[in-house]
Amino acid sequence: MGHLGHIIRKTMLYQTKVEYGDWAMNHVQGCSHGCQYPCYAFLMARRFGRVKTHEEWIQPYIVDNTLDLLRRELPKHKNEIERIQLCFTTDPFMVDYPEVSKMSIDAIKLINEYGIPCVVLTKGVLPTELVELSGINQYGITLVSLDEAFREEMEPGAAPLINRLAALKVLSDAGLKTWVSIEPYPTPNVHMQELQPILDAISFTNRIVFGRAHYDKRTNAYKDLDMFYYSAVEQVRAFCKSNAIECHIKKGTVD
Repeated sequence: MGHLGHIIRKTMLYQTKVEYGDWAMNHVQGCSHGCQYPCYAFLMARRFGRVKTHEEWIQPYIVDNTLDLLRRELPKHKNEIERIQLCFTTDPFMVDYPEVSKMSIDAIKLINEYGIPCVVLTKGVLPTELVELSGINQYGITLVSLDEAFREEMEPGAAPLINRLAALKVLSDAGLKTWVSIEPYPTPNVHMQELQPILDAISFTNRIVFGRAHYDKRTNAYKDLDMFYYSAVEQVRAFCKSNAIECHIKKGTVD
């Protein structure tokens, strides 16, 4: 079990400008994934002085008063909220942090009491307890490769890929809505792989979000960058259409 710090905050819910977002919450500061590709959440946390180094970022702090804040804020904003994302700047089911997972489940239950669905995204393992929660929620994983060696290099603190997929399939088989984020998808000079096996592995899901890598000098240096992502986007769109899967291509992935 990882070492977890504790902090108190004054607010929890906020409206997000992310293109497929609505409202969001981040009940942990920092993230233990230790991702080696540029992380927007870390870059912003460093820019605004919440952390100074990557080493500090990967030591997470849970917000102890999360549920109290939700109990105060949900009645005030319930008529404005379409859905709530967990999370945009941290992970609700970090590996080896059971206290974070418990807080996430408790938060989802509380939000659902107001008839508000949650949209969850993790690089951890979605717990089977989620089957017992409301069917209005959507549960997702990030999956940019099927190569475990690449995962160990680029996402050293995240869950093994096979474990992520297996947990998502359990929820899907139980009739819950699932989705997969293929972002940041690496260019061949970062990692050589085929996209089709990844798509085939997630053919059971309800929605696929696909996006390019950003803030990465290696990606920007790839000579066929635009054509590479254009081809990948067409492949994702065709796959989703043939499998009746909702498709979302992130802005900026292609012109």
